[in-house]
Amino acid sequence: MYFVFLLFFSLLSFSSSIYFMISDYSVMLEYELFTLNSNVVYMSILFDWMSLLFMSFVLFISCMVIFYSDEYMGGDLNMVRFILLVVMFVASMMFLIISPNLISILLGWDGLGLVSYCLVIYYQNVKSYNAGMITALSNRIGDVALLISIAWMMNYGDWNYIFYLDFMKDDFMMSIIGGLVMLAGLTKSAQIPFSSWLPAAMAAPTPVSSLVHSSTLVTAGVYLLIRFSTGLSNNLMMFLLFVSMLTMFMAGLGANYEFDLKKIIALSTLSQLGLMMSILALGDYFLAFFHLLTHALFKALLFMCAGCMIHNLSNTQDIRFMGGLINYMPLTCCYFNVCNMALCGLPFLSGFYSKDLILEVVSMGYLNLFVYFIFYFSTGLTVCYSVRLSYYTMFGDFNFYGVQNISDTGLTMLKGMSGLIFLVVFGGSMLSWIMFPTPYFIVLPFVMKLMVVVVVLFGVYVGYEFSKFMISYSLKAMDYLYSSLFFSSMWNLPVLSTFGVNYYPIYFGGLYYKSFDHGWSEYFGSQNIYNNMSGYSKFFQLIFGNNIKIYLSFLVVWVLCLFLFL
Repeated sequence: MYFVFLLFFSLLSFSSSIYFMISDYSVMLEYELFTLNSNVVYMSILFDWMSLLFMSFVLFISCMVIFYSDEYMGGDLNMVRFILLVVMFVASMMFLIISPNLISILLGWDGLGLVSYCLVIYYQNVKSYNAGMITALSNRIGDVALLISIAWMMNYGDWNYIFYLDFMKDDFMMSIIGGLVMLAGLTKSAQIPFSSWLPAAMAAPTPVSSLVHSSTLVTAGVYLLIRFSTGLSNNLMMFLLFVSMLTMFMAGLGANYEFDLKKIIALSTLSQLGLMMSILALGDYFLAFFHLLTHALFKALLFMCAGCMIHNLSNTQDIRFMGGLINYMPLTCCYFNVCNMALCGLPFLSGFYSKDLILEVVSMGYLNLFVYFIFYFSTGLTVCYSVRLSYYTMFGDFNFYGVQNISDTGLTMLKGMSGLIFLVVFGGSMLSWIMFPTPYFIVLPFVMKLMVVVVVLFGVYVGYEFSKFMISYSLKAMDYLYSSLFFSSMWNLPVLSTFGVNYYPIYFGGLYYKSFDHGWSEYFGSQNIYNNMSGYSKFFQLIFGNNIKIYLSFLVVWVLCLFLFL
């Protein structure tokens, strides 16, 4: 039932989006809730081509995921609860997408955080609980930032931020609001220093990872910043560029050392989010939105294929147990390969149109060598971990149990995946024809034009060389074993964002309490002052009680000295 409903609305919003785009048309509905000291609180809804297009993609992916879950979660006792949670998530996402108003955005934003927590702890064990807590608490930081920005925006008398962005850009108040909104976007899109929650959230069931933690929830932060992009100052944009490029680089590096199938794809999502954020920070929000849509398609399908593999390998997620799956699950592996190719930016798949364009726009708008290097190096790393993933899962020898039953017989799952594969192949070109009425005009020297191809080929070589595993071949990954401890742990971010914000502050608090509060401050303060004063008063009491004796004693000593020295 939900499936048909979502599919219908997806097609409806897509066709409306095309109509709105062609006729340059947008609709804004405002419903007045109440007035508070001449501040009117509206429930506003904005329908323009951007919100409708994103909405149609979210609805389409969620309808395919719900169809897919029918078989994937087949043996689950709480199937209805799971589907209802997913539908609640979609409803929150819709609220977020169509709101041009900070108060109604907060409604969807908090809904996303809450439902995300419920879905991450769906399998009830300690690991899921810890993952759910770090997810919820990281996102709470963003929620608080949004609440503070709502309070700051009261100074404008209205919360419809969409009206103020252009002419309030250099206003001090707007820069504070922009900074807070950017903080909210960084937490939701898991940029450094909040990156550790995204791989942890892979404790959720795979359909959730496919819908929530790859294509929709994590892009909510990017979407919010796209809406706010005209109101962010240059300094904020530079900061955002630096942070997002570091995230892109860190996630690409970490994915090359990871062995958990879902975590590899999660880190890949993080890398692509960094790419979207950085092109947004360079001022091209249009391209960021384009990549957001194409990425949502192939990443959702990539997770679905991974879920199919995990389902067939009796819930094993370690890629070292896989191998040779192409012989057993040909269709799933074909889909998996196509998505990997789209992720790497193979020409004429959906990822190519956005990713290649982003790299060429970066090459044209030359900022500095660091930005150029990080962009291209991260692209190389993307290809590298994709080749490694394919090598471990699909090729080589089969490394699982001797007795197994692996096949492509999950028809419901395959139908759900087949709904997306056409968009993964044709979606990018279709979107680029729809979204760009005048194409980007790019002029580059031949060497810079070929740079992408060179980096991709180098990534293929390094990825294959690092994962090649055979007798009498020295394993290249062994040479970098010690550096991998740092890189595979996402530059120690999971430790810093758990122990760093809980254990160590409390430990140092205890230390301070023991040695400072009950230690030195007792010595120099209250207790010791009392001891010293009582000691001094006893001493003075002794002197005052015997002052005549002391006086006479001094007199005797004085007389003796006088006799001796004279």
